[in-house]
Amino acid sequence: MAAKTFTRDEVAKNNNEDSLWIIIDSKVYDLTDFAAAHPGGEHVLKQVAGKDATRDFYQMHRHEVLTKYADLVIGAIEGEKPKIITRQPGELDVTPYAEPAWLRKPFKNPYYNDSHFKLQKEVRKFVDEVVKPEALRIEDSGEHPTQEFWDKLYQSGLGPMRLGPGKHLYGRKLFADIKPEEFNYFHELVVAQEFSLTRGRACDDAFGGGTIIGLPPVLNFCKNEALKKQVIEEVLTGKTRIALAITEAFAGSDVAGLRTTAVKTPDGKHYIVNGTKKWITNGTFSNWFTVGVNTGKGLSVLLIPRGEGVETTQIKTSYSSAAGTAYITFDNVKVPVENLLGQENKGIHVILSNFNHERWVMCAGITRAQRNVITECMKWCNQRLVFGKPLISQPVIRQKIARMLSLNEACQNWLEHITYQMCHMSYQQQAIHLAGPIGLLKNFITRASTEIADQSVQIFGGRGITKTGMGSLIESFNRCYKFDSILGGSEEILADLAVRQAFKNFPKAML
Repeated sequence: MAAKTFTRDEVAKNNNEDSLWIIIDSKVYDLTDFAAAHPGGEHVLKQVAGKDATRDFYQMHRHEVLTKYADLVIGAIEGEKPKIITRQPGELDVTPYAEPAWLRKPFKNPYYNDSHFKLQKEVRKFVDEVVKPEALRIEDSGEHPTQEFWDKLYQSGLGPMRLGPGKHLYGRKLFADIKPEEFNYFHELVVAQEFSLTRGRACDDAFGGGTIIGLPPVLNFCKNEALKKQVIEEVLTGKTRIALAITEAFAGSDVAGLRTTAVKTPDGKHYIVNGTKKWITNGTFSNWFTVGVNTGKGLSVLLIPRGEGVETTQIKTSYSSAAGTAYITFDNVKVPVENLLGQENKGIHVILSNFNHERWVMCAGITRAQRNVITECMKWCNQRLVFGKPLISQPVIRQKIARMLSLNEACQNWLEHITYQMCHMSYQQQAIHLAGPIGLLKNFITRASTEIADQSVQIFGGRGITKTGMGSLIESFNRCYKFDSILGGSEEILADLAVRQAFKNFPKAML
């Protein structure tokens, strides 16, 4: 049946509480019954009753809000068509700079091929249709992802791809029919950045953040083939979760200061583990823990299942409890010696080798999150009217936008340069040559986030410090951006690491 049409004069007659119609972007909405439930109160709607409220609506809301109230549309204005662009699931955002340059026509990029473009398009659709709805559900409530979500994630073939290239991909059907042998770090970069479109910092961690950093030590250092196969299969099919448990209350960046102990039993068949871990991502809902311990003559890493003596408690932080951030207590936990990852007393190599990839993944997500914030600022400046003109007409606002764009473009390009190096180095070579550069990159990106967070609030004003409505993403970013400057190594530690590594290779003859 053809959609019903009205003239503007017909709409104008419905201008009271008994019949309250408005026009938004050529569509006619009947708000008679909705007015009393309007979050902003019915008085605001009475002011625009019978009128074209397009300008007023976009002073307060983003276009996506209308999708929630599509059932209130009763027709359209005769002879008119909507003018506002609505991004559909899977589509790119056409806002200038909303996408990285490799996705913006007519720009070219030497790092990406057709498989990367295909993957990006299909992941974007999956994120829009599966990941975002779950993120919206749990970000405010603090609930954990459902098993149904985990099933969709891993059955799609996306779950294993979030850990990067490696043997764990072989024999599996990957998302978008990507072949395991052609999957590289740019494919992983695509997936990591698309998942950062959830608009929720905690959800970025909730959706397998623990797996991304907790499973690689098992993949690379577990000598117990039966245990290795069991854990990999369980985790990479979404049946169980795993978390990396290194940080302690007394030892954050000071990994060598770990106090959790692992003492061998007299028969040498088990370790008895005692101690605590703090700020462990996904800890509250994980089934396995990759744990840094002190074995007397050095550090070691053990794979410990949830069981007797393992207790996890939720830690409330600045972001949502959806991430499952935990305080973990190990009380006389008996662990088979076969659960040792790497060599006893040489676990520092296991821990440090894992840091590079962890920090790189964080860089990918942070850079995309910055771009999300800048995009919100671009849209707001285009639609917000101040003194009768769009906010973007103010030179000071253009300067703020320019600075944010410059920082983010620099972050993305440096990130892609590092990614290219990763594609041409072995895991061992990355540990030797990229620890410093990745440390510098993360330091630069998180410092850029500090400025982008500050500028975005100045642009949004009061909305930028309000949890709901137009500025919700800005408020969330400002509340959570400091996570990235601490997790995976603080800014100061990483800057120092990079310079120390540089001077370690300083030519002795160079004065």
